[in-house]
Amino acid sequence: MFALTFLGTSASVPSAERNHPALLVEAAGQRILIDCGEGTQRQLLRSGAGFRRLDRILLTHAHLDHVLGIPGLFSTLRLRQNSDAMTLHGGAATLDIVIQMLAGIWGAGRAPLSVEFAALTEGRFIDAGDFTIDCFPVRHRDTDSFGFVFQSPARRHLQSDRLAALGVPDGPLRGELAQGRPVVIADRTIDPEDVLGAPSGGRKLVVIGDTETTEGLSHQVAGADLLVIEATFLERDTSTARDYGHLTAAEAASFAAANNVRQLVLNHMSGRYEDAEILAEAAAIFPNSRIAADFDHIVI
Repeated sequence: MFALTFLGTSASVPSAERNHPALLVEAAGQRILIDCGEGTQRQLLRSGAGFRRLDRILLTHAHLDHVLGIPGLFSTLRLRQNSDAMTLHGGAATLDIVIQMLAGIWGAGRAPLSVEFAALTEGRFIDAGDFTIDCFPVRHRDTDSFGFVFQSPARRHLQSDRLAALGVPDGPLRGELAQGRPVVIADRTIDPEDVLGAPSGGRKLVVIGDTETTEGLSHQVAGADLLVIEATFLERDTSTARDYGHLTAAEAASFAAANNVRQLVLNHMSGRYEDAEILAEAAAIFPNSRIAADFDHIVI
């Protein structure tokens, strides 16, 4: 299971309703922040999520609307003694910019928290057992950008009717079968395949920040239960979208439809449009679309 709390859903210019980009993902007791725009610390409080167990930030790229909230968050975490250390994951060029920003405020290596800077390369960079996170490069102007794939494994569960029919009692023998090991009962071997059901329960979440194209991203997105992706422009402004390195709502929806995504959540909203306009353009192509708003909470 993955739980998402949208802390900021605006494009580069915030509004009274939308803060700069930030998304909190919770999985298996861990809490991971994706991007940290200005005011994210206050959004964490307003959402009710708070600061507990927050020690990892994934950065899609280094544009200021995605990273300027880091110094304020660090200061608050230190003052409230919620965290002593933070790991920042991002492209090497992205991390260089953040390092310079922190050094400009506090001096080199003197941030209020102990910070580990973990440069991303394509592939898996977190395996937490109950879930994994992979990253992949994304094209957005001249930035060092990445998208993220969160996956929880599908599991096979014991079938109670088959266990009863084969006379497997409650207790350690069932545990052995659940772990994939055969057991012997009355000189008869019972194989796990005799009592395990089909795999179920695996979930896939894909989060893509700013991107100028979806070309080459189908493999990472295919079959996602939920895709979070930007839709900064409408189709009538495609040429402007190209100039600024962003997608239209129609492009995001077409991408979701072509890759068997179950649900599409559009993010990075521009104040030049009404939400209804954006949703109408996307839903005409991919009906299971929604617009993210600040403080939306979605569980998959």
